[in-house]
Amino acid sequence: MRQKIVAGNWKMNKTLQETEELINALQSDYTTTNTEVIIAPAYVNLYRSQELLNSSKINVSAQNMHFETTGAFTGEISAEMLQSIGIDTVILGHSERRDVFLETDEIIAKKVRKALDQQMRVIFCFGEQLEERKSNTHFEVVSSQLKSVLSDLSETDWNNVVLAYEPVWAIGTGETASPEQAQEMHKHIRNEISVMSSEAVASQISILYGGSVKPANAVGLFSKEDIDGGLIGGASLKADDFLAIVDAAE
Repeated sequence: MRQKIVAGNWKMNKTLQETEELINALQSDYTTTNTEVIIAPAYVNLYRSQELLNSSKINVSAQNMHFETTGAFTGEISAEMLQSIGIDTVILGHSERRDVFLETDEIIAKKVRKALDQQMRVIFCFGEQLEERKSNTHFEVVSSQLKSVLSDLSETDWNNVVLAYEPVWAIGTGETASPEQAQEMHKHIRNEISVMSSEAVASQISILYGGSVKPANAVGLFSKEDIDGGLIGGASLKADDFLAIVDAAE
């Protein structure tokens, strides 16, 4: 059975004090389930978050990393730095990294390769823009992103990959792909992985949906056969909303 996962990407939100408050609120109300729960606070709060959650079932992820180990890369963080504070999961390829910071598939592929070589787990993000959906090229766009970044992975590498489909037109807009639209794409993704790797890998890999997931729509999305949870943005910043979405994945 595939692992259900709900991950909260906090983006550039929450001071240290606010991070501690949110973590404490999550811990006070969190009931252990079969769903893996992950939070991704800002870089400056990762160490403290890991300390607070060290004995918890809630895991901590980084939001990004560089593909080099060391060097003159002002403001960047390496895989080794993350591992040195106990972080072994990283989100890579998020649409905001692509659109705002102009990361290409080539750059993202280097980051993925580095993370996997360091035995880190990667939550790999991808998805189409609104104009690509409207022009009916969304399947081709998603296939291209998958192949550009993940085509050279070994079966062992795949064990450390979680996929996160994020239709860019639904991120932070309040718009959400319908459960049927999301399921159609998730099925397509699973079929692509079976061709790129194997049926066994495709059947076991967790594919998350991201794009304005809220308590009100989470059950409908997560009930679909090929949707294994969500990568949650705004709703992960409120403990009650985030935990309600976790419950919806059960």
